[in-house]
Amino acid sequence: MEKDLEYYEKLDKRTKEYKEWKEKRESEASPKGLGDSIEKITKATGIADVVKFVAGEDCGCAERKDKLNELFPYKEPQCLKENEYRWLSSLYESNAKALSSSNQKRLYKIYNRVFGTNKQGGGCSSCVIKVYNKMKDYFEKYNK
Repeated sequence: MEKDLEYYEKLDKRTKEYKEWKEKRESEASPKGLGDSIEKITKATGIADVVKFVAGEDCGCAERKDKLNELFPYKEPQCLKENEYRWLSSLYESNAKALSSSNQKRLYKIYNRVFGTNKQGGGCSSCVIKVYNKMKDYFEKYNK
């Protein structure tokens, strides 16, 4: 029997085989970092096969991939807390043309926590607009 998507979806979700398949599928679908992206490109272009042919099966690619993932991880945005959600909701409903200094600080605080950054609000209007818009895009996707 060919083990395709239908086969795995019919498996008992508690089995080791299903859990391993699901973990492998999820790791292939969403790269954890730069190493996963490079691995995907080298496999798609055939570079990985050439390297394995020249250097052998243990060419060190897995270790390099893990190290690159560790050094350059892709961060998933964090979920909004209830008080952040309410504050952003009122902010975006108001369609304010300008943000007070305290509102800018609060926006940056939420932005930094959600996106895992350390941006400092210095009053630069174009910087504030970028943070405002990125946060608004995330907020709108969050509502879907």
